[in-house]
Amino acid sequence: MLSLKANELLEIKNLLESRKPNHGLPRPFYYDDLLYRTEMEFIWRQGWLFAGHSCQIPNPGDYFLFEVDGDSIIIVRSDGGQVNALYNVCRHRGSIICEEAEGHVKRFICPYHQWTYDHEGKLLLVRGMQEELDKSQLGLQRAHTREVEGMIFISLARKPMDFEAAYAAIAPVAHPQGLNRAKVAKIMDFDVHANWKLVWENNRECYHCNVNHPQYIKANFDRFNADDTIERVAQELAVVTARNKAKWGGEGLAITRAETGMTEFPDTEHNIWYSANRTALTDGFVSETLDGEQVAPLMGDYSEAADIGTMRVRTLPNFWQHSSCDHAVAVRVVPNGLYHTNIRMIWLVDAKAEEGKDYDLEKLLPFWLMTAEQDWQICVNQQKGVSSHAYTPGPLSKYKEYNLDRFLHWYLQQIKIAIG
Repeated sequence: MLSLKANELLEIKNLLESRKPNHGLPRPFYYDDLLYRTEMEFIWRQGWLFAGHSCQIPNPGDYFLFEVDGDSIIIVRSDGGQVNALYNVCRHRGSIICEEAEGHVKRFICPYHQWTYDHEGKLLLVRGMQEELDKSQLGLQRAHTREVEGMIFISLARKPMDFEAAYAAIAPVAHPQGLNRAKVAKIMDFDVHANWKLVWENNRECYHCNVNHPQYIKANFDRFNADDTIERVAQELAVVTARNKAKWGGEGLAITRAETGMTEFPDTEHNIWYSANRTALTDGFVSETLDGEQVAPLMGDYSEAADIGTMRVRTLPNFWQHSSCDHAVAVRVVPNGLYHTNIRMIWLVDAKAEEGKDYDLEKLLPFWLMTAEQDWQICVNQQKGVSSHAYTPGPLSKYKEYNLDRFLHWYLQQIKIAIG
């Protein structure tokens, strides 16, 4: 637990108050080590973190590792089908137990002295130890877990914050996608040389989209805002939305975001760090692919490809996902020090789809891979810029950066509440 001295508390409070309203964050927010440790303790170790998808561990004994803030967490499917999150730390001398990033085990056996645990973390065998040892007190430490329609979230907090409102908001929207009936088509990991906040700042605005994302803007309406939504665009969105509502309104697939611009998120006033909605694609696009065409079998409950738009989920501090009729793409964000962010992208398709027969990665990956790599370069460039002594934050656009302002409000509020 991070313990702050009086002078450190004052330093952080002064830093929080240094942000000018409707402007970006001042330079110290991207290099101050004390603030980074505070973020990790009070945002990352207290919130709910997206770890991965249920389909990554379909069978009992399947596991993968999730690394955050120096902790390695084993995400494992138990014999009873439950998902558990176990600290990858032996209760004997502290060795890590799992060295491979993913795999399948009948039991967890520490490679150091062979202490053996089951999938629930219960200590089973202790070679060479005294008979009176109480094994029941030496199981693996656990983190809290929740599953939402095939998405796995964990909390490192001793007493996690309430998850029920997030579940209620996400589950009904995500259900038709069938993420719990999916399989991984591709996982790609990136080390982005930028502070984690810059990654989220970029995600929360589309001011940059017209110039930097030529693929994305062909498929999406959210590049338009109140200042540039011309009548033709407004009419096209209205037609697409009305057609979708008429076709899917009774099946839970109707568009819930019927305006141009990005969905307003987060909401600091109501402590809303989660969001899910269905948004329209431009006319002629049934999937977020380069040509807008379906490139894999339909997922989940979708019986026809046309006019279902995209299902989108976001949770702070580390997850967003776009899901088309035929595939889903998740992004998991984890800080790795002040100047690095580990980002994992996961492409999902229907569990029955066969690569090379039902889909090809050459068609499945490019839309989001190109968009993501464009964003990562933007973040790297911005990190270089905000590190300069010449950097001072400029004003934000009320038309195009309202969600960036919302994110900064949320971030500052989390720290303020934590330090009192």
